[in-house]
Amino acid sequence: MIILPAIDIKDGLCVRLYQGDYAKVTTYGTDPVQVALRWQEAGASWLHVVDLDGAAKGQPVNTALIERICAATNLRVEVGGGMRSLAHIEQVLATGAERVILGTVALTDRALLQEALSRWQERLVVGLDARNGLVAIAGWHETSQVQATELAAELETVGVQRFVYTDIARDGALSGPNLKALKELQAATSRQLIASGGVSSLADLQALAELDVEGAIVGKAIYTGDVELARAIQELERC
Repeated sequence: MIILPAIDIKDGLCVRLYQGDYAKVTTYGTDPVQVALRWQEAGASWLHVVDLDGAAKGQPVNTALIERICAATNLRVEVGGGMRSLAHIEQVLATGAERVILGTVALTDRALLQEALSRWQERLVVGLDARNGLVAIAGWHETSQVQATELAAELETVGVQRFVYTDIARDGALSGPNLKALKELQAATSRQLIASGGVSSLADLQALAELDVEGAIVGKAIYTGDVELARAIQELERC
């Protein structure tokens, strides 16, 4: 299982939100590039970056900073937040990012998604961000009436190869991953799955590894010290 440390960028800073609430923000670093280098030194091979300003605005905002991260590290970087057009996707891939994560448009603009898939194939990931099992969009400000499992099954048929699943209620809460929801998603789709939200310990990561998900995103726990990234990578990624 690949472990992806997370860097969430807001106002140029490395932050964490509680349950996606922009009013509940904790700053963990003034320079996301230095934070990325720290995670690289701990042994990470991938980095999960969220442009929170972009997610709120509906267009990429922190591309210059993401480009600096890509240039300064050897990490393979996936980026989400605010990509609502083909031009936005191109803009972020031009930073040196390996993959982009689409959220809102996967639900609201199927034609755009299909065109993007035809151009970039596996470099596209769909983020399934769920509140009580229902897909949230627009920077998590709106909740649809579509079940994440339903959307995953539907998007598999149009060529999506990989999903990132986030349980919003557990994001930044250190309350453990939603294993039940992840199992339901695995039953709905055969595509690769990366789990996000709630990881609070090495035991949580071991439980995710037992589910045989492709990857696990770790955010707040590596900033608080509840998870030692180097040890987690050694035990779960390099065993």
